[in-house]
Amino acid sequence: VQLQASGGGLVQAGGSLRLSCAASGPTFSSRTMGWFRQAPGKEREFVSAIRSRGGNTYYADSVKHRFTISRDNAKNTVYLEMNSLKPEDTAVYYCAADKGDNGRIILSSIQRAGAYTYWGQGTQVTVSS
Repeated sequence: VQLQASGGGLVQAGGSLRLSCAASGPTFSSRTMGWFRQAPGKEREFVSAIRSRGGNTYYADSVKHRFTISRDNAKNTVYLEMNSLKPEDTAVYYCAADKGDNGRIILSSIQRAGAYTYWGQGTQVTVSS
């Protein structure tokens, strides 16, 4: 499975961006997909995740009500709509996937980076004040 993240850029505080993560390979629809971010000098942190066919979604408290995760299984793509962006949202954003039917992440681990098997290359989001 290969993941390709895109859509990052420079935006002013209060602005919006939409990140996309395109996945190659079969069985995308069976995979839990996650978004993480890493700011300079900080650890990678959970942002959001979406379950496979059912589409249950999860968010870090810091982005709840501002970010929306969604997926289009026909296009093998997961999205992260980011609104009301703040300077503290500045980071490299990574998409990640679990093993799908061969190893679904349990709910208690969905915010753990180590629970995901596949990672994209990251896309830079910079929010200016």
